[in-house]
Amino acid sequence: MQERDIVNDILGGTKASINCYTTAIQECSNQQLRSTLQTLRNEAEQMQYQLYQIAEQKGYYTPAPTAKSNDINQLKTTLTSAVNSTSSGNQMQ
Repeated sequence: MQERDIVNDILGGTKASINCYTTAIQECSNQQLRSTLQTLRNEAEQMQYQLYQIAEQKGYYTPAPTAKSNDINQLKTTLTSAVNSTSSGNQMQ
Protein backbone atom coordinates (compact mmCIF):
# COMPACT_ATOMS: atom_id res chain seq x y z
CA MET A 1 0.00 0.00 0.00
CA GLN A 2 1.29 3.44 -0.94
CA GLU A 3 1.82 6.16 1.66
CA ARG A 4 -0.72 8.32 -0.19
CA ASP A 5 -3.37 5.61 0.19
CA ILE A 6 -2.60 5.17 3.87
CA VAL A 7 -2.86 8.92 4.60
CA ASN A 8 -6.10 9.23 2.63
CA ASP A 9 -7.56 6.16 4.32
CA ILE A 10 -6.75 7.50 7.79
CA LEU A 11 -8.18 10.91 6.82
CA GLY A 12 -11.41 9.27 5.70
CA GLY A 13 -11.64 7.23 8.90
CA THR A 14 -10.95 10.28 11.04
CA LYS A 15 -13.65 12.29 9.26
CA ALA A 16 -16.12 9.46 9.83
CA SER A 17 -15.25 9.26 13.54
CA ILE A 18 -15.72 13.04 13.90
CA ASN A 19 -19.20 12.70 12.40
CA CYS A 20 -20.02 9.83 14.76
CA TYR A 21 -18.79 11.79 17.79
CA THR A 22 -20.90 14.78 16.71
CA THR A 23 -24.03 12.66 16.38
CA ALA A 24 -23.40 11.01 19.76
CA ILE A 25 -22.88 14.42 21.41
CA GLN A 26 -26.16 15.72 19.98
CA GLU A 27 -28.04 12.73 21.35
CA CYS A 28 -26.31 12.49 24.74
CA SER A 29 -28.08 13.61 27.90
CA ASN A 30 -25.35 12.55 30.38
CA GLN A 31 -23.14 15.63 30.84
CA GLN A 32 -20.03 13.67 31.84
CA LEU A 33 -20.29 11.39 28.80
CA ARG A 34 -21.08 14.39 26.59
CA SER A 35 -17.94 16.16 27.82
CA THR A 36 -15.82 13.06 27.18
CA LEU A 37 -17.21 12.73 23.66
CA GLN A 38 -16.51 16.42 23.00
CA THR A 39 -12.90 15.94 24.11
CA LEU A 40 -12.52 12.91 21.85
CA ARG A 41 -14.07 14.80 18.93
CA ASN A 42 -11.73 17.76 19.49
CA GLU A 43 -8.71 15.44 19.53
CA ALA A 44 -9.91 13.74 16.35
CA GLU A 45 -10.34 17.15 14.69
CA GLN A 46 -6.78 18.12 15.65
CA MET A 47 -5.46 14.84 14.24
CA GLN A 48 -7.51 15.28 11.06
CA TYR A 49 -6.04 18.75 10.54
CA GLN A 50 -2.48 17.52 11.08
CA LEU A 51 -3.06 14.72 8.57
CA TYR A 52 -4.60 17.18 6.14
CA GLN A 53 -1.48 19.37 6.40
CA ILE A 54 0.76 16.36 5.71
CA ALA A 55 -1.39 15.32 2.75
CA GLU A 56 -1.37 18.83 1.32
CA GLN A 57 2.42 19.24 1.75
CA LYS A 58 3.08 15.95 -0.01
CA GLY A 59 0.66 16.74 -2.82
CA TYR A 60 -1.79 13.99 -1.83
CA TYR A 61 -4.62 16.48 -1.39
CA THR A 62 -5.47 19.65 -3.25
CA PRO A 63 -7.94 21.90 -1.48
CA ALA A 64 -10.76 23.58 -3.36
CA PRO A 65 -9.97 27.06 -4.61
CA THR A 66 -10.94 29.96 -2.37
CA ALA A 67 -14.46 31.20 -3.04
CA LYS A 68 -14.86 34.69 -4.46
CA SER A 69 -16.58 37.32 -2.30
CA ASN A 70 -19.33 37.75 -4.88
CA ASP A 71 -20.09 34.01 -4.84
CA ILE A 72 -20.17 33.97 -1.03
CA ASN A 73 -22.53 36.96 -0.90
CA GLN A 74 -24.81 35.43 -3.52
CA LEU A 75 -25.00 32.17 -1.55
CA LYS A 76 -25.71 34.09 1.68
CA THR A 77 -28.54 35.95 -0.02
CA THR A 78 -30.02 32.75 -1.42
CA LEU A 79 -29.83 30.92 1.92
CA THR A 80 -31.21 33.89 3.85
CA SER A 81 -34.15 34.10 1.44
CA ALA A 82 -34.78 30.37 1.80
CA VAL A 83 -34.68 30.57 5.61
CA ASN A 84 -36.95 33.61 5.64
CA SER A 85 -39.48 32.01 3.30
CA THR A 86 -39.45 28.84 5.43
CA SER A 87 -39.97 30.90 8.59
CA SER A 88 -42.84 32.78 7.00
CA GLY A 89 -44.46 29.53 5.91
CA ASN A 90 -44.20 28.09 9.42
CA GLN A 91 -45.86 31.17 10.96
CA MET A 92 -48.88 30.76 8.71
CA GLN A 93 -49.61 27.23 9.93
